[in-house]
Amino acid sequence: MTRLLGISGSLRKASFNTGLLRAAVDLAPDGATLLAGSIAGIPLYNGDDEREQGIPPAVQALKQQLAAADGLLLFTPEYNNSLPGVFKNAIDWLTRPASDIGPLFGGKPVAVLGASPGGFGTILAQDAWLPVLRTLGTRPWFEGRLMVSRAQSVFDAEGNLTDETTRQRLAQFIAGFAAFTAGR
Repeated sequence: MTRLLGISGSLRKASFNTGLLRAAVDLAPDGATLLAGSIAGIPLYNGDDEREQGIPPAVQALKQQLAAADGLLLFTPEYNNSLPGVFKNAIDWLTRPASDIGPLFGGKPVAVLGASPGGFGTILAQDAWLPVLRTLGTRPWFEGRLMVSRAQSVFDAEGNLTDETTRQRLAQFIAGFAAFTAGR
């Protein structure tokens, strides 16, 4: 069984990206499971706080989920033509202490996808993740790309995916990434 971890880079309750993650959990193909992780409760990174208080519980929980996962899916919003600070902050916490980078991220299959109200989806945010993923030593999946543009037209007010075409594209993306992660 291939174990995937998905993380939404938004804290908003009706987030398009959290809705995309919820839909993806339901669309995981046979032979794979997709667990929805969360960045909620992760404080802003501060080296003084890390030294004095250690790794926060929300970070520890996400690190355990990541360690148990065979592959990682980043459901990224796009803020000001780049990646969201709150999402990058969570990844920064996951790399603490630095000795955890290799065991958590080294060679781990990773894919980036996202939804945005804009006309170009999350193309710039997805591209902005590439230097981060390279630095962490991940194994990005480049065979598929999913950028949901004009997300307000395919999600309802609660952030649930309502568009069947987008659902089918998402199912193909998740199946492709699961196969990549499993080495098929």
